[in-house]
Amino acid sequence: MTGKSENPIRVVVTGACGRMGREVVRAVAAQDDMELAAAVDASDLGADAGAIAGIAPLGVLVEPDLKAALARSKPGVLVDFTTPRAVMANLRAALEARVACVVGTTGLTEDDLRQVEALCAQTGTPALVAPNFAVGAVLMMEFAARAARYFPAAEIVELHHDKKLDAPSGTARRTAELMAAAPGSQLELTGGQEGPRGLAVGPVRVHSVRLPGLVAHQEVIFGGLGQTLRIRHDSISRESFMPGVLLAVRTIRARTGLTVGLESIL
Repeated sequence: MTGKSENPIRVVVTGACGRMGREVVRAVAAQDDMELAAAVDASDLGADAGAIAGIAPLGVLVEPDLKAALARSKPGVLVDFTTPRAVMANLRAALEARVACVVGTTGLTEDDLRQVEALCAQTGTPALVAPNFAVGAVLMMEFAARAARYFPAAEIVELHHDKKLDAPSGTARRTAELMAAAPGSQLELTGGQEGPRGLAVGPVRVHSVRLPGLVAHQEVIFGGLGQTLRIRHDSISRESFMPGVLLAVRTIRARTGLTVGLESIL
């Protein structure tokens, strides 16, 4: 690093002690134009967030109360990688404090997104919710949407670590939705309803695998007359998500309302 800028983006991380939260802390600390303003979690209270993340101490202690952290630290952006149960309260607190939000927590429902959109409008504060921050995963979704007009059927197999709470993954749901909405899409559900046929997300069946040793992987399999097409993305390390997270942190304050998906800011 060449030294912090005079006006770095002050970032508060919720879920700072989780696997993704620790990755975000490391990434933010390594940027010249960002600084960690606060670290919020329910565990490791009072510990230095840098030490928890495996880097040099940052002088930012883990605390449990987001509202208090927002009032004290005056951040510009909140990055949330928590759980579906916690994320909505975090978003509400941040948006009401006029802090822009970058959300990687998956499992939000359509009703949740409508609530976030309304909060953004009420407070005049932007938010971005993305099911996946890996650039390769975003490209995989775009390629799958493009292929949907040329094949009559497709299924998705998504594989994640065994601690992932939601299934299907947000990435798989988003991919299926983009495929169904693609101009000229001709996808239809195939096969019967008996047995383990996966969850139907529109015209696409999604199969979820949860195993230790995995990070985040997805394969979209298209079938047509005498041919198949496979489009696959693998995140072999959580570092793969950080360029997208940092891009979102740098750009979110210039946006308005709610943005869903990373593709619109690439």
